[in-house]
Parts: sequence; structure tokens; C-alpha cells
Amino acid sequence: MEQSTPWEFSDDRGRLAVAGDRPLRIVAYIQAGATLWDHGIRPVGIFGSQHDGGAPDPAKAGELPLADIPYLGSGHGLHPDAVLAAEPDLVVAVTYDGEQIYGLDPKTALELETHVPVAAVAVGPGRGLAEVRERFAALAGSLGKGEPLGSARELDAAEDVLRQATGGPVRPRVLALSPGDRERVHLARPGAWPDLRALCEHGVELLEPAAGSGANWSTVGWAEAAGMRPDIVLADARANAARPDRLRADEHWRALEAGARILPWNPEAPCSRRAHTGFFTLLADTVRDVMAGR
Repeated sequence: MEQSTPWEFSDDRGRLAVAGDRPLRIVAYIQAGATLWDHGIRPVGIFGSQHDGGAPDPAKAGELPLADIPYLGSGHGLHPDAVLAAEPDLVVAVTYDGEQIYGLDPKTALELETHVPVAAVAVGPGRGLAEVRERFAALAGSLGKGEPLGSARELDAAEDVLRQATGGPVRPRVLALSPGDRERVHLARPGAWPDLRALCEHGVELLEPAAGSGANWSTVGWAEAAGMRPDIVLADARANAARPDRLRADEHWRALEAGARILPWNPEAPCSRRAHTGFFTLLADTVRDVMAGR
């Protein structure tokens, strides 16, 4: 008789997730689920973070068919029983600090790990974008799946196009931000975000907010953001960020809209070549348009 081979994966908390057989039923944090989908893996359930509500955030979902995949809850409202009811063989999550499971209360994470293996991939400041992609690719590979043939070539081409667009003596000034409300905006510190660091490596001139509190964001008024005079604004597209139509009563937001191209930016985009190819291509096209208009 054939014996099954135990499955195992060493995650980015330094913990070994172990199963008797290769997991087939996977519940995932929505960003992780969208990444697995791009590798050919269909989650049986997804969950959100404390910033999410009672429905999945489409901005985080990538190409996931949200109508067909159960959403199990988010943050403090996510009960372990809801996850376990999906009968997962594996829970896939992300971690920003290499210790805590993002999106799950510590008690919930601890209870889940007594019933089902949990694998967390680090997506925080200590990781480069390519490293994050490769860790998800390694996890998907251990599950018998991978990205489509040609995806690496397409990403290489998109990175080349972006470097060419930003290779001139003058480059557009790019500001990444997350709108808070009519009074406050959170300016991203580029070094804290793997995708923004990757843009810098490819020649994009990302504006750095003033030093101060906040490891990932600098929270300021809209006047300060407008005073940085960006040519391109990468605006947080997640559901918890304020929408532009709520901000137009503020003169400083209107000044930003009048003087800059506003592009959607997802700080929790799928960590796949497909998603990053689309992001780099969009920014390269915009950089060329802005330069042509000068």
C-alpha cells in the first residue's frame, strides 16, 4: 500500500506547519487568498482584518471570485468556530512583525492552531517585494501549484518599462497616501512598504514625509500633503480609506487633484507577479503621460 507523505512548511514566524497530507481545503486572510488564487489555488474561505467590516474589501481581493468564496468575518468579529466550520486543512495568513498573525485576535489565532496548521508569510518592512513573492510561491509550490508560465517574463518586462520611464534626468514626484478624513491624511513612509521600496529601486521618486512618530505612516493635515506638490498621488484604494468624493470640500485635496494624477494604490495587493505586473505597468504609463505633458 502507498503511504502518504507528510506535508510541512516552515513559516515566517519560525514555526513549522505540519499536516498528514498535502492540504487541499485552505482558509486564508483575504490578501493571502488573492495571492494563492493567482497561483492556481482556490480558498474555501477568506477572512478580513480589524480594518474590515462584514463584507470582503474588493480592493484586497484581487481576482478572487468573491460571490463564490465564503467570507467568514473580520478582526474582532471573527470567531474560531466560523473558520473551523469551513473544515480547513490549512489556514494561510500574513504577519507584519514576524510574530503576530495579522487580522486575527491572538486568542483566536492560538485556538485555531490547536485544531489546524497555520502558515504565516511576512509582508512587513523587513521584506523586499521579490522576497514576499517568493515566499508565497514557495508555499504554493508545497501545495502543488504555481503561477502561470510566462508570468516571470511579463513582470521582468513591466519592470524594464518602468525603469525606462523613470530613467530621464527629470522624474515625476510621487506621493503615496491613505486618506483619513477631511482633516487628516496618512502619508506613507516608502521604506516601510515593500512595494514602495521596489518602486524606488526602479527609479520612481517617492516623496518622504517628515520624520516623526508612526513607523509606517505620518499623519498630517491636507495642507501639508498638498504642500509637497506631487505630480502623481498613489491613493489608498482600500475600503477603510476615505473616498475622493468625501474630500472635495477641502481646498487642499482639490489642489492635489488639480495638480497631480491620482492613481489607486493597494497597500495589501496580492503578492504575485500578476498583480505586481499590473501595478508597475499602470505607474509606468502614468509617468510617461506626466512627462509628455510637461
